[in-house]
Amino acid sequence: MTVSRTDGVDPAPNPHATAEEVAAALEDTKLAQVLYHDWEAETYDEKWSISYDERCIDYAKGRFVAAAGDQPLPYERALELGCGTGFFLLNLMQGGVAKTGSVTDLSPGMVKVALRNAENLGLDVDGRVADAETIPYEDNTFDLVVGHAVLHHIPDVEQSLREVLRVLKPGGRFVFAGEPSTIGNAYARLLGRVTWEATTNITRLPFLRDWRRPQTELDESSRAAALEAVVDLHTFDPSDLEKLASSAGAVEVKASSEEFAAALLGWPVRTFEAAVPQEKLGWNWAKFAFGGWKTLSWVDENILKHVVPRSFFYNVMITGVKPGK
Repeated sequence: MTVSRTDGVDPAPNPHATAEEVAAALEDTKLAQVLYHDWEAETYDEKWSISYDERCIDYAKGRFVAAAGDQPLPYERALELGCGTGFFLLNLMQGGVAKTGSVTDLSPGMVKVALRNAENLGLDVDGRVADAETIPYEDNTFDLVVGHAVLHHIPDVEQSLREVLRVLKPGGRFVFAGEPSTIGNAYARLLGRVTWEATTNITRLPFLRDWRRPQTELDESSRAAALEAVVDLHTFDPSDLEKLASSAGAVEVKASSEEFAAALLGWPVRTFEAAVPQEKLGWNWAKFAFGGWKTLSWVDENILKHVVPRSFFYNVMITGVKPGK
C-alpha cells in the first residue's frame, strides 16, 4: 500500500477564515471555494454523515450504477475531481469499482483529509491541490473520472468536462453524481432555511437551551452559509447537462435524477443536525434519519420516478465516454 501526499508546493489549509477574508471571497469565487471547503474539511464527514463502511460503500456504488449502468469492473485507475474528503472515490474503491485512485480539490484542507482517509483505509491513492478547469495530469491517464456534488462549484463546467475528457483514456468513462437540479435546489434551500430559523429560535427557550449550540458555533455556521451562497454557482436541468457534456466532446451521454420524497425529508434532517449539539442525537435519531431516507428513496425509485418529471428530483447524475477506443 502506498499513499503519496502532496509534494510540498501545495498551499497549506486555512481552516479559520477571517471576516476580512470572507468579504474578499464574496468578490472571488475561487477564493470562496478554498476558504469554505478548508473551513469545512475537518468536520465535513460528521456534518454530512459520511462514513467509509458498508452503508456509504453501498450508497456510492449505487450512485455509480444508477448513472452508468452495469460496467466491467474494476477500472484500473480512477480520478476524483473535487474530492472533498474522498467520500465518493474511496467508497467506490472499497466497493471494487477501481483499483488505484487520485484525488484533486481546490481546497488544500479537503485534499489533506481525503489522503488521511485513504491512508487509514489502506487504499492506493495520491492527491493534488488542483483547479478542475486545468487538471494537472497528462493526456490519456485515467480509465475513470468521478465526482460527487462538484460540477455546481466549477465556474466553467464545459471547460472542466473538456479537461476530464483530455485526461481520460479513449473509451474511458466519467460519472458525476449529487448535482443539484434547478427545481430541487429551490425547495431544498427553502426547507433548509425554514428549519434553521425554526430550530435556532425555538432553542432560545429556557427549557430547550441545552439543545442549542454555543452562539460562537452558530455564528461560524452563519459565516460558512454566507460563503456557501457564493460557492454554489450552478443548478442543472438534466437535459441541459446532457447538452453540456455532449458539447464538451463526450459520447454515450446520459443524465438521470433521484431523490424527490427523500430530499423533502433529508434537507430538514441535515439542517436540524447542524443546528443542535451532536451529543443530543443518538442512535435512535440516526436510525430514523437513515431509515426514513431509505424508505423514501425506495418510493422515489419504484413509484415517483414513473410519474414525476426527472427535473423535479433533487440529485442529477451524468455519465459519458471519451470517444476513440
